[in-house]
Amino acid sequence: MSIPADFRLLCRREKFTSHTSGILPNYMQANLLILPGEVANDFERLCFRNPVPCPLLAKTKGSFDKLDNDFLINHSGQGFDIRTDIPKYHIFRGGRLIEKSNNCKVYWRDDYVGFLIGCSYSFEGALINAGLQPKNSILGKNVSMYKTKRYMDASGIFAKCPYVVSMRPYKEKDLGAVRSITSEYKLTHGEPIDWGFDGAIRLGISDLNTPEYGDAIDIEDDEIPIFWGCGVTPHLAVETVGHLIRGYVITHAPGCMLLLDATYKEFSATC
Repeated sequence: MSIPADFRLLCRREKFTSHTSGILPNYMQANLLILPGEVANDFERLCFRNPVPCPLLAKTKGSFDKLDNDFLINHSGQGFDIRTDIPKYHIFRGGRLIEKSNNCKVYWRDDYVGFLIGCSYSFEGALINAGLQPKNSILGKNVSMYKTKRYMDASGIFAKCPYVVSMRPYKEKDLGAVRSITSEYKLTHGEPIDWGFDGAIRLGISDLNTPEYGDAIDIEDDEIPIFWGCGVTPHLAVETVGHLIRGYVITHAPGCMLLLDATYKEFSATC
């Protein structure tokens, strides 16, 4: 497996069903949210109003394999199918998770709109290249993700929706370098929104050992937690306002992303 198209084929054949942290780390990864068309405009405006937790990369154009960003779909000539090419999907109805599946083909409807949201895994390659490999990548674990008490700016039905943040522990002396490196990745959450144990308190995180999503990552005595906006935020939004959405809502399983054919540098040059 040397290119994202090979990895997507593994997912399509249901031969890879785990998280994607550390997979082809120099390529971009994307979160996925698929919504009924009647609420798609509200969500798109939510992304524009909240670009840190929900940086919108592309949305579908009437099909599961056509995007409004032609660069992404045509860059390698391989294409992809958002219904099958992610390792694991979560299916929601009425704001409740009702099924976990390795594809979502039976739930897709022609009036659905799929959104690709930037993912912080996209900057892990830059951290690795700088000698700052994230601990979750070292351990082969999913990143830790937490619900917070910080709220997004509202859009339509998406009101009172909290942030989700991802956390990676680093030595305090490395904070400046980590902030500087990730600040260049504005389309994939950018630099941290807070850090340190006081930062956890400010965000309303009561127990760093029990993330709501992903895996718990130990924080050593000489390390501090560093928090980024997270593309699981739309999942929590669906749980929060799902009773207002008719039909099914489909997301990637937390940590299980769509591998894109572009590096961040290639993609950002088109924006």
